[in-house]
Amino acid sequence: MRAVCLHPYFAPLLLLGLLAGCASDPTAGTRSAAPSSASAPQASVTPKAAKAAPAMQPRPPTEMTSRIVRFLPKQVVDKRGWASDVVTALTSQGLTVNDHNVCSVLAVAEQEATYQADPVVPNLSNIAWQEINARAGKLLIPELMVRAALSINSPTGKSYAERIDALRTEREMSEIFEDMIGMLPLGKSLFGSLNPVRTGGPMQVSVAFAEANAAGYPYPITTSIRHEVFTRRGGIWFGTKHIFGYPADYPDTLYRFADFNAGWYASRNAAFQAAVSRLSGKTLALDGDLIRYDSDLPSNTELAVYTLADRVKMSKAAIHQSLRQGDSAEFGQSDLFLRVLTLADQQAGKRQPRAILPGIVLKSPKITRNLTTAWFAKRVDDREQRCVRRMASIR
Repeated sequence: MRAVCLHPYFAPLLLLGLLAGCASDPTAGTRSAAPSSASAPQASVTPKAAKAAPAMQPRPPTEMTSRIVRFLPKQVVDKRGWASDVVTALTSQGLTVNDHNVCSVLAVAEQEATYQADPVVPNLSNIAWQEINARAGKLLIPELMVRAALSINSPTGKSYAERIDALRTEREMSEIFEDMIGMLPLGKSLFGSLNPVRTGGPMQVSVAFAEANAAGYPYPITTSIRHEVFTRRGGIWFGTKHIFGYPADYPDTLYRFADFNAGWYASRNAAFQAAVSRLSGKTLALDGDLIRYDSDLPSNTELAVYTLADRVKMSKAAIHQSLRQGDSAEFGQSDLFLRVLTLADQQAGKRQPRAILPGIVLKSPKITRNLTTAWFAKRVDDREQRCVRRMASIR
């Protein structure tokens, strides 16, 4: 279900996922859900003082552009270009140009790539070779044969191997794989027709997400949406769409930041899973995935909801159809969602949260710490609050 965005400070680290094997969902990233106990305390966040009236007041686009220029750190290249792209993203998507919305976009861009349009990824060449050789190994293609095949010149005049050895950014990697898939039989054998670089740009947006949400894109598309994702303007526009492009009745933007990492409605769905877990007594991974996307078999969440069928007065078929709406706003107003949460409220004797931070642990060969969706959301939320406070002091 989820488009898991590369984390902030480890956009480099979570690089994939980047070359992840063929998943059932083309937007899926590399993560796992930590089974969370139904009785474990869940994050509960109320709107913050920083998001009070002044931060929500509209500002003229030209004024906001100047304010962003003064806000951005001195090392940022082309501050006015960044500011213009952020304001254009908000205005072209019908969003209010105010400190809160601007800071939400800037906080994600800072966390994901420290305001770099095409961030450099350490050790990218080795990552690329490891993945190429791993895929070749699955097809029983010797490494020497792979090296020989990639020693021929690519469309740039340099050999594919030379370009891979010199890799610095995801944009460069994406371009190499496009050439390999388009020009080399080996490339088609290893990757089919799908470029394995799935995220990129200043906000680490999923290419599949951008391609599915390109309506209203205000800039000329010179080659493809994929290429636009790797530009500053495109990365900011689609990143803004990922934060704000869906209706969600959350008590705080913190949950939109979690959804940015785990997928739209992950926070709402995790709250639903927590309620199901409490009512059924089944331990569930509070990851926001209500059904399985790799199989026709029911998920653990679905099986747990089935045990509540009599209590929610719904058939298994009706439950399944409702759970299939988990990626949409409609699920939050569905009979299943409302009945389960009402039962949970009654059992607890108080209203249960309608949004919690998903219990997702991110996985990558280069990640050595316990980094989670909750960690990401809180880091971005802290950045957004600091931004709002600083914006308030700019005159």
